[in-house]
Amino acid sequence: MSPRAACRLEALGFETVLDYELGIADWKAAGLPTEGDERRIHLAQDAMRPDIPTCAPGETVGEVAERLRNTGWDDCLVVDCNDLVIGRLRSSSLGRDPAVAAEKVMQSGPTTVRPNEPLDGLAKRMDRRPTPLIVVTTPQGQLLGVVVREDANRVVAGEAPELIWEDCEGCPGRRRPAD
Repeated sequence: MSPRAACRLEALGFETVLDYELGIADWKAAGLPTEGDERRIHLAQDAMRPDIPTCAPGETVGEVAERLRNTGWDDCLVVDCNDLVIGRLRSSSLGRDPAVAAEKVMQSGPTTVRPNEPLDGLAKRMDRRPTPLIVVTTPQGQLLGVVVREDANRVVAGEAPELIWEDCEGCPGRRRPAD
């Protein structure tokens, strides 16, 4: 339907018409807003924190460890061009040789979910494993944030996200990639 709608808008005189070819499923998976009467359930984006530290693949473990000090975070996500998540630098790797590049000790290809993942099921999976946090990306792998297990459980239990993230600048919300 999208190509027909775009064609019709152009015929009506609209000059800038875009056809989102990937469809509504991709739109929702990217965490973009939708309208409608769908039953409201909590999604990963409702418990997502955008303030997870990031580093470049070539940064040294020493540089990353220094930057993480006093942030409240133990891990750092390794991102490449356009904030694409390529790895996760766990706290256990930060005690290694400080001159080693992050990409040499990172966990490659960490598990990710989309922002429209139902939060209840995600929280249960995180509890079973136990997984302290899970990375949230667009379908193309661009970093949006992370869901921390404790935050997910609090949102599922009915606590308002605004009460959970008093210490997080920009939470709740989406991480904005650097210009």
